[in-house]
Parts: sequence; structure tokens; C-alpha cells
Amino acid sequence: MDITSERRLDDGILEREFTLGEIPGTLWTSGSEPAPLILVAHNNGLPRREPRLVARARHSASHGYAVATIDAPGCGDRPRSAAAEQARADLRRAMKAGEPVDEIFESLVGPLVDDAVPEWRTALDALLELPEISGPVGYSGWTALGIRLAVADPRIAAAGLFAGGYVPRAVREEARQMTVPLLFLLQWDDEGNPRQRALDLFDAFGSKEKTLHANPGGHLGTPAFESEDGSRFYDRHLR
Repeated sequence: MDITSERRLDDGILEREFTLGEIPGTLWTSGSEPAPLILVAHNNGLPRREPRLVARARHSASHGYAVATIDAPGCGDRPRSAAAEQARADLRRAMKAGEPVDEIFESLVGPLVDDAVPEWRTALDALLELPEISGPVGYSGWTALGIRLAVADPRIAAAGLFAGGYVPRAVREEARQMTVPLLFLLQWDDEGNPRQRALDLFDAFGSKEKTLHANPGGHLGTPAFESEDGSRFYDRHLR
């Protein structure tokens, strides 16, 4: 891991940019003692500098966690594949025309998850070698990635997932193998995610401890108080 920049933010959090080969990432820490780690990822691989992701990361860091994110392949400043760009163009056209979009999402999100999970595990290997990170590890964010990562990597001890992103059919099947404690956030009126599909996915999760928080409102309307509830969830399972 190469640290490419660091700065102390006005709330006292240390923000460091890093690279792992071609993988760019950001790490936020506060305090001097080794801390549990939370990995944060945005739905469908949006950039790691997306303001809502950064706000979530800084909130968790302010509660004493080390928090890290990376740009998945084809996201942020990383080169995008021709196939992904075509799928995004097809998706915009289909949504504008009111046409079915599930198969387009499959062609876009499935490969994103396949490519992203190995890189997140590589990043986790490097992060856990840092003296300021003690483990255990939590995950927060993009549902499709979180399911695959929690099933594939036993170091993930708890997961907070946002229901507002498309989950490929193969990953929905993998949800039955997911056993870590789970907090699942659903916006009841999410315009891009059918409510029943999210409820069916929650029912499929194999976790013995799983909690669903449903709030009225659209995709971007998750209440601010859910951050505090999320902190209590991670405190129970990572401390």
C-alpha cells in the first residue's frame, strides 16, 4: 500500500489517499488506538469521493472506527470498459422509454460485482496489516457487493446494506449463504427498487440476526438518524 496524500480534516479525522497497484482508495481514522475496520461501498460502484459515501465514512470514523473505501474497476477515475459503457447507455435509453431494465442491469451489475470482490479482498489484506487497524471488520453500503463479500470472506463480521440497488439473480441466491449479523435499510418508496423484491431478499438472507429498517420516501431519503442506529449496530458486533 502506497499512501499518496494525507490531511487532517476540521473534525480531527485523518484522511489518507492510497493506492494498491491500480486500485485507488481512501482511509479515514481518528484517535491513536487500533480500531475495528468498516469497509464502505456505494451502490453499483459509484466513485469513492461521492459526497454521501464520504459523509457516512466520516461519521463512522468520528465514532472511533477505521473506515476505508476503494474505487471498483470501471468506477471513479478508473477506465471504464466498452461493455459497461454500452450497458449504461442502454439503461438510460430504456428507463427514458419506460422499457424493462432487469436484463440490462444484469449485464452491468453482475460483472461489476465479479470484478470488484477480488479487489476489495486485496484491499482488506493490506488494510489489516496497518498498526492502526485491529479488526474485526464490518461492511456498509452496496448490497450486491456486500452479499458476495460476506459470503466469500470470513473476516466480515457484520454488514449494513442499503436496499436501493439492483442485485443480480446469482447474488440473490448467494444471500441464503450469508450468515453474519445484518442491518438492512429500505426506502419504502424507492423509485428504482421494487419494494417486494427488497422484502423477498431480506427474507432470503440466511443470517440468524437480521433487522429491517423501512422508512417512507424515495431513493435518497434515508433519514439521518439511521447513521446513529448503524453506529449502535456496529458497536454491538465489532467491539
